[in-house]
Amino acid sequence: MMNNTSYIELSKKAYKSNIRFLKKVVGKDVKISSVIKGNAYGHGYEPIIKFAESSGINHFSVFSAYEAQQAFKFTSSKSDIMIFGFIPEDDFYWVIKNEIQFYIFSYEGLEKTLKIAKQLNKKARIHLEIETGFNRTGLEQEEFDKTILLILNNPKNVEICGICTHFAGAESIANYVRIQNQLNEFKDYYKYFTEKGINPKYTHTASSSASLIYPDTRFNLVRIGIAQYGFWPTMEVLITRSNQFGDKESSLKRVISWKTEIMSIKKVSKGEFIGYGNSFQAPKDMLIAIIPVGYNNGYSRSLSNRGHVLIHGKRADVIGVVTMNTISVNITDIKSAAVGDEVILIGKHNKNKITVASFSEMSNNLNYQVLARLPENIPRIVID
Repeated sequence: MMNNTSYIELSKKAYKSNIRFLKKVVGKDVKISSVIKGNAYGHGYEPIIKFAESSGINHFSVFSAYEAQQAFKFTSSKSDIMIFGFIPEDDFYWVIKNEIQFYIFSYEGLEKTLKIAKQLNKKARIHLEIETGFNRTGLEQEEFDKTILLILNNPKNVEICGICTHFAGAESIANYVRIQNQLNEFKDYYKYFTEKGINPKYTHTASSSASLIYPDTRFNLVRIGIAQYGFWPTMEVLITRSNQFGDKESSLKRVISWKTEIMSIKKVSKGEFIGYGNSFQAPKDMLIAIIPVGYNNGYSRSLSNRGHVLIHGKRADVIGVVTMNTISVNITDIKSAAVGDEVILIGKHNKNKITVASFSEMSNNLNYQVLARLPENIPRIVID
């Protein structure tokens, strides 16, 4: 029995298959950093970290100090955590004390880091992020020399774990020229830093998309997010891989399924409105099922009158407005449906499936958004 209104199943077998595929793609000399920001893209920190470590992954990337603290609870002592985003000033002490790796993207950030590292008598483990044209975060060219000098003058308090940058949309072929310009600029800047005596352990620029379709961006570490969970970043990336290497959609296997059960069944007469307002009027006598999941549970309100679920392996349309805690679905043609029967929100049954991609298209969201919005309080259950 469920003790929540829904639950998420996570396939360990699918995850391990994805990592095997990705290791084959990037090659044995390239380290994979598992990107687990956003509660591991909605999958949950604890199960994904355990899956990853059992698959030979020992490097994890997060956006913030808070996420690093969540990951730190579950990683083994042999694993590294890297923060590529926000660190509040008070959290720098915890980050440096616990040897968490993190991005430096401004000279002022390096000054602050060294001050705290000296107080703790520790080495700050940093990655120098270089601005190459994304124009979000990154060291500007005019900061290079003074940044290099400050690092070389403080060898006891700083360890250069990496030099990196981030591409502006490698998932779209429309950005090809921009990506190539960024890559060329990064190579020039990397050479400048190494010639000045900065020798990083890792050089990295590639996310899932770049790792899959731009071999020259891989260097010796890649930051793999969405692909490890079994999703192609975009259809363009899949088509490019398919054309170049013959890879199929099934090369990546979905780790996540989202399920609930029928809460109530009701007969509705022709002409009656269903749910709030008048967005859906029954065109005939209907049988509807009430499902205990709504926008409070991550089921987008924009799926009102548009979404689908699977019951007994058959599609059932969402009818009426998605409320905070419930949706109504049409089961008029699923006569055998009963209270307590399984409802698949994301996942498959026999040949029918509700994918995150289709779920996303219906709600005009990226699959990243759908996954990241799955609440942390939904139970995650590991299967196989």
